[in-house]
Amino acid sequence: MEQSSDHNNKLIKKVDWFTILLYLALVVAGAITIYAATYNFEKAGSMFSFAEFSGKQFLWAGLSFVLGFSLLMIDRSIYEAYAYPIYGIMILLLIITIFIAPNVNGSRSWIVMGPISLQSAEFAKFATALALARLMSTYGFALNSKKNYAVALGIIFLPILCIILQRETGSALVYTSLIFVLYREGMSGFILFAALCAITYFVVVLKFATTLILGIPLGTFMVLTIILLLTLAIIIVYCKSARMTRDVLIIYLACSIISGLILWLGVNLNGYVILFSTIGITLLYLIYSLLHENLKHVVITISYMVASIIFVFMVDFAFNNVLQPHQQTRIKVTLGIEEDAHGAGYNVNQSKIAIGSGGLTGKGFLGGTQTKLKYVPEQHTDFIFCTIGEEQGFIGASAVILLFLTLILRIIKIAERQHTAFGRVYAYCVASYLIFHLSINIGMVIGLCPVIGIPLPFFSYGGSSLWGFTFLLFILLKIDAERGAYGVW
Repeated sequence: MEQSSDHNNKLIKKVDWFTILLYLALVVAGAITIYAATYNFEKAGSMFSFAEFSGKQFLWAGLSFVLGFSLLMIDRSIYEAYAYPIYGIMILLLIITIFIAPNVNGSRSWIVMGPISLQSAEFAKFATALALARLMSTYGFALNSKKNYAVALGIIFLPILCIILQRETGSALVYTSLIFVLYREGMSGFILFAALCAITYFVVVLKFATTLILGIPLGTFMVLTIILLLTLAIIIVYCKSARMTRDVLIIYLACSIISGLILWLGVNLNGYVILFSTIGITLLYLIYSLLHENLKHVVITISYMVASIIFVFMVDFAFNNVLQPHQQTRIKVTLGIEEDAHGAGYNVNQSKIAIGSGGLTGKGFLGGTQTKLKYVPEQHTDFIFCTIGEEQGFIGASAVILLFLTLILRIIKIAERQHTAFGRVYAYCVASYLIFHLSINIGMVIGLCPVIGIPLPFFSYGGSSLWGFTFLLFILLKIDAERGAYGVW
C-alpha cells in the first residue's frame, strides 16, 4: 500500500502538468464553443444541460478526464509490450465496422450501441502509433532496407485501407501524416520531396486543364516543364564536375532556343514533340555523363523523371475514375474550377462569410448572426472554427491557433527528451496527427482545402474524437513520466 502511494506521488511530480493544462484549456474552450455554435435564443438552455450538445460534450469531457488519469496509472511497459496486440484488436474492430455499421450518408464508420455512436477510426490512431513506435524501437531497426520500409508502411496503410472500405476517406487521410515520423527516423528526404511534388502536380494539372498551349493542356505543359527543370536541378546537385553541369545547361538552353525558332518559323509541331525532344536530348547526355560518375545517381534521376511523367498523365484518369463525384466537385470548387455557391461550395462560402464578419475582435460570445441563424451546416462539428472566427474575431481565432501550436511544440519537446526510440516515435506520431487535423480542418473552413470531414481536435462535437485524442495524449504523458526508468533524467 505504501509502495503504491510512493509510486503515485512520484507520478504526480514527474507528469508534464503544463501539457495537461493545455489539454484542459482546449477541451473546456471546445465545449463552450459548441454551446455558442448551437445556441438557440428561442429555446435557450443551460450550457450543462444534456438536452444541449454542449452538455453532452461536457459529459464526454468529464469521462475523458477520468479516462486520461486512468491511463496514467498503467505502467509504461504495458503500452510497449502489448502494442502489437492492441493494434491487431483495433484493425479487427475496423474490419468489423465495415459489416455492422449502419449506412450514414454513404459511410459505414460508426458503431451504434443504443444512444451511443463510436467511430472506430478515431481509436485506431493511438493503436497505429503504438505499433509503429514498437516496430521502430526494435533492436537494430533502421530505415535502410526494403523490408523495414515495407513493414513500417504496412502498419500505416492497413488502417487506411480498412477506413477507405468504410467509405470514410477524410479519416483515412489522417494516417498519411505519419510519413513525417518516418522522415524524422531516417527516411530519405527525397521521398518527402516526391510526395510534395505529387500534390503540386495534381493541383496544377487540374487547375489549368482547360486552357491549351501548343496543343497541350496548360497545366500539363507547366508540370512537364517543372519536371524538366527539377531534373536539371538534380543533375547539378549530383554532378561533381563543373564542366558536366555547364554542358547539360548549354544543351538544355540550345534545345529551348531551337524549339523557339521552330515555332517562330511557323512549323506546326505538337507541344508534346517539342517538350519530349528537349527532355530526351538532355536525358541522353545525362545518362552518358553520369555513367562515368555514379550509376546510383543515374537511376535516381531517371526514376524521378519517368515516375513524374507517368503520374502527370494518370492525374486525369485518377480524378475521373477513382474519386467519387462529390469528391471531384469539392476539389473543383476549392481550386476555383467550378462555382457552386448553393451546392458543394455552400458550407465553405457561408463559413468564410461568418469568419470575415467577425473582424478583428469578433461579435462577442453568443453574438454571431451567421451562427445563430444556422447558415453554416455542421457548425458544431467540422465547421466549428467559423464560430470562433465570428464571435471572437481574428484575435480569438489566433489565440486558439496559438494554443494548438503551443501544445504541438510541447509534444515535440517531449519527443526530443525521450531516451528510447519507442517514446520518441510515439510522440512524433501524436504531433503529426495534431498538425494534420489542425491544418486540414482550418484549411477547409477558410476554403484552402477540399471539405473532407476532418474534425478540429478538442473543439468539434463528438466523444469519439475527444476520446481518441485523450488516448493519444495521456499515453504519451505516461511514457514521458517514466522516461527516467529507461535512461538518465
